[in-house]
Amino acid sequence: TVHTSLDVVDEKISAMGKALVDQRELYLGLLYPTEDYKVYGYVTNSKVKFVMVVDSSNTALRDNEIRSMFRKLHNSYTDVMCNPFYNPGDCIHSRAFDNMVTSMMMQVC
Repeated sequence: TVHTSLDVVDEKISAMGKALVDQRELYLGLLYPTEDYKVYGYVTNSKVKFVMVVDSSNTALRDNEIRSMFRKLHNSYTDVMCNPFYNPGDCIHSRAFDNMVTSMMMQVC
């Protein structure tokens, strides 16, 4: 499911082309719905892809809430990348980032 969704992200990025660079909205929306899951996507200006897999039975989550979750994730990720002690490409070892992701997951459940 996730691998197929990454292909959909690539297709959407290539379809948008240069418009994506100028665009402020980086949320790609629903990428790949299945019977059990819904997969949503987000891509940053630096082409970092975020994928969120949500249980299809969760009807409480609306599109604007998922968009907001991606923005929070993006902001937290940016904070990690701006840390002068972080080496790009290394695993992220940040309590603040982990806590933010965990709190987002708890809100969904």
